[in-house]
Amino acid sequence: TPENADISGFHILLAEDNELNAEIAQTFLEDAGAKTTVAHNGEQALEIFQSHAPKTFDAILMDVMMPEMDGLEAAKAIRALDRPDAKTIPIIAMTANAFEEARELAKEAGMTGYLAKPIQIDKMLKEISSFL
Repeated sequence: TPENADISGFHILLAEDNELNAEIAQTFLEDAGAKTTVAHNGEQALEIFQSHAPKTFDAILMDVMMPEMDGLEAAKAIRALDRPDAKTIPIIAMTANAFEEARELAKEAGMTGYLAKPIQIDKMLKEISSFL
């Protein structure tokens, strides 16, 4: 792990509908010392965030393309919640779409960071730690 990317002890909500991608990301995050909770779609991510006490999660890694509710909708819904951490928690978009337009849409949805897929672990750790 790069020294400037220490995420140990942080609790990350990982929203990823692809089982294999979720497993890989979870393994990397946990190897780096983070605790992870996995959601398999945006709706589940919203429910998990809502059902936990404020400040339970330190960051959210949000896949953009998911069934039920996509990552953009989920990010907007989380930002709209009436609790202080909903406005401030880092929400990092994960998407295979590397176009500038996709970054803009993520930003408009309230996402604070952006990772292009396939996810590179050092970039992921740096991106998360830059917000923590």
